[in-house]
Amino acid sequence: MTKKLNCVLLIDDDEPTNFLNRMAIEELDCVEHIRIIQNAREALDYLVCAYQPPPLNENCPKPEIIILDINMPAMDGWEFLEKYESLPGNNKSSVIVIMLTTSFNPEDEWKAKSIASVSEFRNKPLTAEGLRDILEKYYPEVGK
Repeated sequence: MTKKLNCVLLIDDDEPTNFLNRMAIEELDCVEHIRIIQNAREALDYLVCAYQPPPLNENCPKPEIIILDINMPAMDGWEFLEKYESLPGNNKSSVIVIMLTTSFNPEDEWKAKSIASVSEFRNKPLTAEGLRDILEKYYPEVGK
């Protein structure tokens, strides 16, 4: 791929899931930076840094895609989204938030679809094919 995204942020407390998600992303070679954060509170701190103007954000590339788990200890994905939507920073609307879950509860999918910042609701793990679909839908210029 020639054109790449700057950053994908994975927020999940499960190391094997992060490993599989990273492999899917690397298989497509579609991003310059992959950041993995296993705690939703730390992810919010990362995003505060990412939304700072240069050079304050040089260690925190702003993600174009956030891949978010629902079930995490301390702060779950729903709580993360509530705080995320109130973060200062411009262009959050241009960030694609994908909720990944092992949940087959239809209420989770309904709830995710009712949150403006959530673009996709998918089952774990992310696959290269699933990521390709996401890129074609939201970033068709990537890989061109």
